[in-house]
Amino acid sequence: MASRHIVVIPAAGGGSRMQAALPKQYLRLAGKTVLRHTIELFLREPAIDKLLLVISAGDQHFDPAEWPEIGSRLAVARVGGDSRAASVRNGLRELRAELAADDWVLVHDAARPCLAPNDLRCLLQRLADEPVGGILAIPVADTLKLAGAGQQVLRTVSRDHLWQAQTPQMFRFGLLQQALEAGIDGNITDEASAIERLGLRPLLVNGSRHNIKITYPGDLPFAEWVLQQRNMA
Repeated sequence: MASRHIVVIPAAGGGSRMQAALPKQYLRLAGKTVLRHTIELFLREPAIDKLLLVISAGDQHFDPAEWPEIGSRLAVARVGGDSRAASVRNGLRELRAELAADDWVLVHDAARPCLAPNDLRCLLQRLADEPVGGILAIPVADTLKLAGAGQQVLRTVSRDHLWQAQTPQMFRFGLLQQALEAGIDGNITDEASAIERLGLRPLLVNGSRHNIKITYPGDLPFAEWVLQQRNMA
C-alpha cells in the first residue's frame, strides 16, 4: 500500500508580534482568513489525504460551522501546546491509531498562506524516496551581522551554506513522532531540528521567497499582493 500524506497545521499560537486583536491566523487576507487560505491550498492538492488542524483548547475564534470540510479531509484537534513543537507532538498522538510508521507527515505553519502549488508538488516528488525527509527552504541572500550588547555589530557572519527554513517540513510519521517524543526544549524550533537531534540530515528543497510566514503587520499587504499576482497568472 502506498504511503499516505497527512498535513498537520499547528495553530495554537497567539501571534503577539502582529500587534493585533486576533491571533494572526484569523486575520483577514484577500477576503478570507489567513487560516482559510492556508488550509485551502492543501485541499486543492489531490496527493494530500488528510489535514489535521491543531488549535488550543480555549480557542474562541474557530467556528466549526464555517468549515464544511470537517469530517471529510479535514479534522480538528483542540490539543495545542505551549509551543509549536508541543502542538505538533500532540497532533501526532491524535493520529497514532490511523497512521503507519512510513506514512508522510507535512507540518505547515498556519500563518504561511502563500505556498505555491508547484513548490508543494516539488517537495512531494523530491522526498518520495528520501530516507530521512526534508523541508522547503531558501538560501540566505542578505549579509548577516552578529550583534553584541547594545545591538552593536561584533562581526559579519558568512552566509555561505546558510538557508532559511520554511514549511512544509515533511517526514515519516514514525520518525517524526520518535523525534518529538524524545524531548522538547527551546532548541527544537521546527520539525527538522528535532530530526537533526537524532543525528539525521534532512534534505533542503528549494522553495520561494513568496512563501512568507505572516509575523509582522507589514507582512499582510505583501501576502495579499502575492495572492493577487497568482490569481492573475
